[in-house]
Amino acid sequence: MAYQIFVHAKQKDDAALVDTLAQLLDHVENEIVEFKAASSKMVMMTDDGSYGEKCFGNAKLEELIKSGREYDEVFIIGPLKMMKFTALTTKPYGIKTICSLCPIMIDASGMCGGCRLTVGGETKFACVDGPEFDGHEVDWDELIARNSFYAGEETAAKEHICRITGGVRHG
Repeated sequence: MAYQIFVHAKQKDDAALVDTLAQLLDHVENEIVEFKAASSKMVMMTDDGSYGEKCFGNAKLEELIKSGREYDEVFIIGPLKMMKFTALTTKPYGIKTICSLCPIMIDASGMCGGCRLTVGGETKFACVDGPEFDGHEVDWDELIARNSFYAGEETAAKEHICRITGGVRHG
C-alpha cells in the first residue's frame, strides 16, 4: 500500500516546521522510516504559493482524483475547516475519510463535554468515542460554531497584559 502525504500551510514560514520534521525523521528508525519509504509522494502547498504549490489541500486532492488517481482512504488532521472541506471533497467519490479530532479534546475523560460533537446524528465525545471519526458523518457546521464560541475571549486573552507578571507571557 502506498501513501501520499499532503502538507498545507498559509505561507512558507509556517511550512518551515515540515523541513525540521523531515530532518528529524532522517534520524529516527523503525516505523517512521518505513512510513517514509512507503510514501509515494509528498505534496507541499501554501495559500500564497511561497512554498510548494499555491492551492488548498482539498483542491489538490480533487485535482488528483479527477486526473485518475485512486484513493482507498483519506486520513485528515488539521484545522476544522480544512477537515470539513476535505471530507466534502471526498464524499462524492465515495472515498472513506477519517478525521482526527484530537485538537478539540480538553481533559480526555469525557467529564467536561468540551469535545462534544454530532456524528451521524448522535452525540459523541472525541475523547471517549474517538478521536477518529468518519468525516462524512461529522456535523462540521455545528462543530465549527461550537469551537468558535469563545473566539472573542481568546482574542482578548492574547492581547491582555498581565500586571502580575509585568507583561511577561509564560506559554
